[in-house]
Amino acid sequence: MSKRDYYEVLGIDKNASDQDIKSAYRKLARKYHPDVNKEADAESKFKEVREAYEILSDSNKRAQYDRFGHQANQQGFGGGGGFEGFDFDINDIFSSFFGGGQQRRSQQQNAPRKGQDIHKRMRVSFEEAVHGGKKTIRTTVYEECTSCHGSGAHSKDDIKTCSKCNGSGTITVEQQSLFGRTRTQTTCNQCGGSGKTVARKCETCAGDGVVGKEKKVNVNIPEGVDNNNQLRMPGFGHKGINGGPPGDLYIVFEVEESDTFERHGDDLVMELPVTFPQAALGDELKVPTPYGNVKLKIPAGTQSHKTFRVRGKGMSNLRSKRKGDLHVVIKVVTPTNLSKKQTKLFEELSTTDLTNDESIWQKFKSKIKK
Repeated sequence: MSKRDYYEVLGIDKNASDQDIKSAYRKLARKYHPDVNKEADAESKFKEVREAYEILSDSNKRAQYDRFGHQANQQGFGGGGGFEGFDFDINDIFSSFFGGGQQRRSQQQNAPRKGQDIHKRMRVSFEEAVHGGKKTIRTTVYEECTSCHGSGAHSKDDIKTCSKCNGSGTITVEQQSLFGRTRTQTTCNQCGGSGKTVARKCETCAGDGVVGKEKKVNVNIPEGVDNNNQLRMPGFGHKGINGGPPGDLYIVFEVEESDTFERHGDDLVMELPVTFPQAALGDELKVPTPYGNVKLKIPAGTQSHKTFRVRGKGMSNLRSKRKGDLHVVIKVVTPTNLSKKQTKLFEELSTTDLTNDESIWQKFKSKIKK
């Protein structure tokens, strides 16, 4: 089978620059690499692209190819027979589209990193959720060991350059694959990518470089906090890595229920028991709110389940700080255990016509007739 023109393989013209050749190769190498492309002919296309690049990326080989075509390969300038006996670093292929390969990841391991965050749950009363407040919690935080200053070593003399990677943090692994002998870089398994080993560990932290300390942290409870609301406290987490900043402390709130109020977002709902006379004749009653009692006028003829709104007596909104409303639901209480005098009064009242609300009683009477 005749070979395709190398320029055609890379999808470029004969006047393409070195950068054009390299860009085309990287794009196609990524597209056809067998680890990425699972099509049946991906491997053969990958080899074809690699072969074309090996020729056209070399100015001398390219010049001979431009003059003699594929016949130049038979005249001995080499480079065009696929991967047999070919030695290359596979990281060169992957670096352009996998972020620099293992070496770059190893470098990132040694870069400053933020410490781990801490999550704690805090239970607060309903009153604390309404008015806010302060509470102190205890938490264990991992901080830099004061004995070794974070090195994990007994002394400075115990810190050695890793003998396996010579301090680079990476090692090169060679292996035979379908594409020939390949070299890949990976994190050194002896030093974990740090490039350093410790001959004698610090007795205080056992070589970890950090120790756990119990700390007291004062937490400001915001007004209007609700179940599962989260408060972030920057810098109160564990120590950073390689000189990075400490993590954060997250407080997750659990709010106790109220015996009086039922919460619906920023609004509160409560039931207000009233007697028959109060509902029938009307009254002015004291109503409890989270901020103290307020007066509420109950008009004559108020029915059970009638709801009155008291504005601004609900919970504070965490963002706007605007308070919700209190909804007062009337509950007419039927008396029990009447005295003789009360029983007589109700009997006298029952002889009178209380059915002056046509809208209610007319429906009831029509059902009786049926």
